[in-house]
Amino acid sequence: MAMNIGEIEVLIKEAIPDATINIQDLAGDGNHYSATIVSSTFVGKSKIEQHKIVYNSLKGKMGNELHALAITTKEKK
Repeated sequence: MAMNIGEIEVLIKEAIPDATINIQDLAGDGNHYSATIVSSTFVGKSKIEQHKIVYNSLKGKMGNELHALAITTKEKK
């Protein structure tokens, strides 16, 4: 069962409340997404740490209900 954009956004917002999120369905199949997340939570953290925060927000759904998610993170200043 695939996840829709709204479900992904809700999970990220729960973990990163100040996030500005832009998600795109890359293939139109509901399985391949690209997400840009901007948050002050990322300030002072490495890209790896930033991406871990996003992956953790997905609560184990990455690789299961969510097949592919390309992540771009940016610091909100």
